[in-house]
Amino acid sequence: MPELMPPDWLIRIAVAAVWLYEGLWCKLLRGEPREFEVVKAVPQYGPRFGVPFLMTLGVVEVSLAAWVLTGVAPLLCAVAQTVLLVSLNANGLIWARDVIHDPRGMLVKNFAFLVLAWVAASLPAGIGP
Repeated sequence: MPELMPPDWLIRIAVAAVWLYEGLWCKLLRGEPREFEVVKAVPQYGPRFGVPFLMTLGVVEVSLAAWVLTGVAPLLCAVAQTVLLVSLNANGLIWARDVIHDPRGMLVKNFAFLVLAWVAASLPAGIGP
């Protein structure tokens, strides 16, 4: 039976691409204004610290993209991705549920993404074939 899994490097690139898109485009380049609305919804802190928080988060997400690509410490990388995404989703649902376009869809998509992140964590190091 032929191997049906995509190559390891493609799985890693898929996970890294999501983090790069979220961090670089959505946050650092401010390509997704809704993300700022979600952060601004946090009482007392959101309006004052929302922009610096999202800029920092953007750097963290871009760094995660690079980390995923390296294949270094993959278990720790998957744990970091899981903790970050679960924390962001939980806080978004607590503080800004009415600002999030499709909260249920967000959870389903992020669940599928984390499964892929854990698949990537099970791969050997390196991005080449």
